[in-house]
Amino acid sequence: MSEAEVKTESVGTVVVAGAANLAIAVAKLVAGVLSGSAAMLSEAAHSVADTTTEVLLYLALRRGARPADVRHPFGYGKESYVWAFLAALFTFVAGAGFAITHGVTTILVHEHSGNYLVSYVVLAVSFVIESVSLARAVRQVRRESRRWHTTPRRFLRLTADTTVKAVFLEDSAALIGLLIAGVGLGLSEWTGDELWDGVASILIGLLLLVVAVILAKSNISLLVGRAVPERLHQEIERELAALPTVDRVDTLLTMQLGPQDIMVAAKVDFRDEATGADIEAAADEAERRLTERYPEIGYVFLDPTRSLPGVAGRPARRTQQEFDPEADARVSRDGPGGGGPARGRPVDRR
Repeated sequence: MSEAEVKTESVGTVVVAGAANLAIAVAKLVAGVLSGSAAMLSEAAHSVADTTTEVLLYLALRRGARPADVRHPFGYGKESYVWAFLAALFTFVAGAGFAITHGVTTILVHEHSGNYLVSYVVLAVSFVIESVSLARAVRQVRRESRRWHTTPRRFLRLTADTTVKAVFLEDSAALIGLLIAGVGLGLSEWTGDELWDGVASILIGLLLLVVAVILAKSNISLLVGRAVPERLHQEIERELAALPTVDRVDTLLTMQLGPQDIMVAAKVDFRDEATGADIEAAADEAERRLTERYPEIGYVFLDPTRSLPGVAGRPARRTQQEFDPEADARVSRDGPGGGGPARGRPVDRR
């Protein structure tokens, strides 16, 4: 799948989720007003927050996809993380804040919820619609994880495409929230005590809080300038070290410039007999190899560096935070640079 197809699929996932959340938000709001249920009103706030989030994520995809210009030579990829962070912030303030506050108020006031039937019908219909939206997000996650030869769970944890991650987490939280609201309403109707309705509202708020914090942390990390995952870092290092005129990769730096854009910069010790023309050819070959294997790599910079005594044959100096504890264990067991799979086998690049 090409980079353009990935972007198109992400846009489609966001649009489907946004349309579903908008329809659900209206239905939940009507049911909440008619029944007076705190859990239903919290679910309405949840869906309104999700709808606003999808709008912001759509802006993130569109604004981040703009081409590079003179003032922004590396493009606008990081702007997508700004909008995605604002989406997480809105979920935190509008969704979680309203749900928790309204739940506490319901517990203290103990207002009767009224007719439960409307709420049950809306919850059931919302569950079906949210399931359709989540199914599309799951298909994209599975397709992308297969492309990177990794598991869906690992892909979600390490992906730089926070829009897909946001839709998946929000739709999952929406389904869990609907179940919580249903249980809260059922207990309130069965016991005649509105305490359970208020508790359900608070739990929905806490659920939104968890999702918002996860997404905010992920986007902040990418805004600061996160490196690629450790396994991909090791594969890039091996590709550079395999160049005929390269003696050693001294330092390797990587950075996610956007959801589908990676920068690679390395200090490379070329062989003593390498001429200027050899170095230029090696730089071109490095860019060709890396971009051919990893289309997300948009920039490759090699800086020839002087060889140091006693370092021949050693791998690149560690220059980034380790994102994969399992890789750390493998490196410790197998020796530096020994944590990746053998060449020619499927590579877990994420």
